[in-house]
Amino acid sequence: MDRQTVHDDFERVRATFRTLLGSASDDALRRRSAGTRWTNRQLLFHMLLGFLIMRALLALAKIVARLPASVGRGWARLLNAGTRPFDVVNFVGSWLGGSVLPKRVMVVLCDRTIAALHRRLDREDEAGLAKGMPYPTRWDPCFREFMTVADLYRFPVRHFDFHRAQLSLD
Repeated sequence: MDRQTVHDDFERVRATFRTLLGSASDDALRRRSAGTRWTNRQLLFHMLLGFLIMRALLALAKIVARLPASVGRGWARLLNAGTRPFDVVNFVGSWLGGSVLPKRVMVVLCDRTIAALHRRLDREDEAGLAKGMPYPTRWDPCFREFMTVADLYRFPVRHFDFHRAQLSLD
């Protein structure tokens, strides 16, 4: 894993997020995004959410990696079966967060979360980065059937870039 590339990608996302929120008018943020049921503001929160969930995803991967492979595969199948409830929670959470959080709070959350991910990545050893688990591929287009911890560090950037194309800002 090229850690510097991941660090650089985190910083690119941080700068892009600040620019998108800071330069968009309130009208543009209230506008419907392209291809989602969210407004641009809600979609921006959803893009941030990809970073906010990383602590849980990393912990889960390290726990499940210690279990027999069949447990991880069963867990992924169970989560795939629960895609509809996940989609509802994902939609409502992003709708709510993007509707009520002030822009400055979203920027602070982004800055703090990315700073924490930088520190956490720097503490990872190669063996830890190689651990992984099966993932529910129906939950997110950026999830793969099996993801290592190194893959997880790249996930929120891929998620951000995927959804960036759906923003309908000026």
